Amino acid sequence: MKYIYILLFSALFIACGNSENEPTDIIESVSHEDEIKLSEEQFKSEAMVLGALSQRTFDETVTINGAIDVPPHNKSRVTTYMAGYITKTPLLVGDQVKKGQLLVTLENTEYIELQQQFLEIAEQLNYLKNEYTRQKTLFDENITSEKNYLKAESMYKSNLAFYNGLEKKLQMLNINPKSVLAGNMSSTINIYAPINGHVTKVNVSNGAFVSASDEIMEIVDIDHIHLELSVFEKDIMKIKKGQKITFTIPEASEKTYNADVHLVGTTIDNATRRVQVHGHIDDVEENFIIGMFVEAQIHINEVNALALPQEAVIQLDNNYYVLVLEEKTASGYVFEKTKVKIGKQTEDYMEILNPETLLEKQIITHGTSMLLNESEGGHGH
Repeated sequence: MKYIYILLFSALFIACGNSENEPTDIIESVSHEDEIKLSEEQFKSEAMVLGALSQRTFDETVTINGAIDVPPHNKSRVTTYMAGYITKTPLLVGDQVKKGQLLVTLENTEYIELQQQFLEIAEQLNYLKNEYTRQKTLFDENITSEKNYLKAESMYKSNLAFYNGLEKKLQMLNINPKSVLAGNMSSTINIYAPINGHVTKVNVSNGAFVSASDEIMEIVDIDHIHLELSVFEKDIMKIKKGQKITFTIPEASEKTYNADVHLVGTTIDNATRRVQVHGHIDDVEENFIIGMFVEAQIHINEVNALALPQEAVIQLDNNYYVLVLEEKTASGYVFEKTKVKIGKQTEDYMEILNPETLLEKQIITHGTSMLLNESEGGHGH
């Protein structure tokens, strides 16, 4: 028959002044394989507490991964409409910028050519407009032919369209058309911040040549940081707007943060079979960085279940046990080691999936770890 020995030490080894250590007093309790006997003294010395199953609320959750991100309109990729050489780039990654602030200056002789072309078209347009007006008057008075009138109209409107296009192009390059018409032309253009935010990328240096397709820098407005989560297809039907999200950033902090589901995607990625879920973060003052990896749980439901405190449950290998009071005598207690199945968990409680044998029973809810740790190498929760 297998015996479990419960060893309680009444004192630590005392070395001071003794040539040999005095043996400590040992109180021994012998039981059957699943039975443990404790004296009243043992029970009290370990501050053991008896309790019972109780109803607790557990969250049903979906565990997912994702990242800290911002909406597309809060992120701007800075480029140029015409190629040029960088002559001024005063900003570094991390700098805060305001909308309209100078980012870089570019130089190219093609900017001069564009302004010259605009000025020439403007001069031609004045003549063509006058000619069109004259031909229209003559045509209305039946003095000139319709052919001459239509030709003048066509040339005027064609050049007007060309003029308007060049004017718009200059404006896109931040060149003032009125200044060009006044004879002020420049070989440089300035690029300004399109949004408020922080510089997250700088891909150029002074003297670098950039084409229209090159990214000069990136600006991100972090005022609307959110969670971008990726939910498996099998779980997406459980996700609804407004559900609570708790998440951690495992590489940066042990703190748990709160958010809520704001938008649920309506398409599935064919490669990953996942759906994007957008979450609004409650702790907006935290120093989050775009791209941080997060581990999140979406709380989809609350259920009530019979549970025990975490400390009441002891794990031995891959099994879980509790100590159930079988008998209380004048000299002590008799407990039975009872196997249980656990379900959902919180920081303090565990759901018991097979509570039938524990109903109306008294169970050790504090102090169990010492018993099975000493006897069989188990550990409590």
